[in-house]
Amino acid sequence: MRLSRERAVVSQASMPALKPHARLQFDPVRGAWALLSPEKVFWPDEVSLDILRLCDGQHTTAEILQALAVQYDAPVEEIAEDVEAFLQEWSDRFLVTL
Repeated sequence: MRLSRERAVVSQASMPALKPHARLQFDPVRGAWALLSPEKVFWPDEVSLDILRLCDGQHTTAEILQALAVQYDAPVEEIAEDVEAFLQEWSDRFLVTL
């Protein structure tokens, strides 16, 4: 018997949230934020961290894009593809729900 998982695909209406087993935590020794999940540690860069902080299940992808556009003084159209690709990749890694 083979179990298959249907791939969630990011959309403007998606409400990304960190999976229950994943959490952001500041590492004072390294002076950096880490995303912890069972047996794995990810070290997001500044932009990735800003995206992950907005993945709280309360903001749609469209709202995340708008917040980041204001924060980085960039047009939504200019950042949308990169942010959506980031969310899709982290969803595919089982770290973010869509």
